[in-house]
Amino acid sequence: MEPISEAAIRASFVNCSKGEAARIKLPADFRDVPWGDLDFFGWIDPSAPQRAAIVVPGAASASGPGPGAASASGTGAAIGSAPVAILLRKAERGGGRGSAARSSMCQVCLTDHSAGGVSLFTAPLAGAAGRNGNSVGEYLCSDLACSLYLRGKRRPRMRLVRFEETLTQTEKIDRALLKLTAFTTRITAA
Repeated sequence: MEPISEAAIRASFVNCSKGEAARIKLPADFRDVPWGDLDFFGWIDPSAPQRAAIVVPGAASASGPGPGAASASGTGAAIGSAPVAILLRKAERGGGRGSAARSSMCQVCLTDHSAGGVSLFTAPLAGAAGRNGNSVGEYLCSDLACSLYLRGKRRPRMRLVRFEETLTQTEKIDRALLKLTAFTTRITAA
């Protein structure tokens, strides 16, 4: 992912008001984001831990093109298309942290985590549907670091079962981008 400025991030939100986009806090280490290791930028608002956001470079939008010409491996978002930022709400975990013997899988990167490593994130739909309270959800890595898990730069805590895939790293990244684009399209196509 190419570096993106704070102003560009705030201008790219598609499912919230300009005021909401202005209020979300970027992470304290925003200047040190490892852009070259990311396929999308995701973070939890440090001032409101139930609020999060993701920025997908060149993602599909209701007014723009969908998946197109190129990504690092030849598929994915169209080159030169504008990034899309999505405001998310992280669901609260009921009943404490859950069983240490339970694991969950992120639906974008398919990383298997111990309890608490995956959370349900919901996003209001773009436009009138979102203003009417309609939303969609997806189970994602709780820290939104899917790109780092895919590249082996971050490891899940206490994974109980280790699944080995036969896909290459590039194929895993492409799969994650397709899943993320599908999620983004569900939000913006309303």
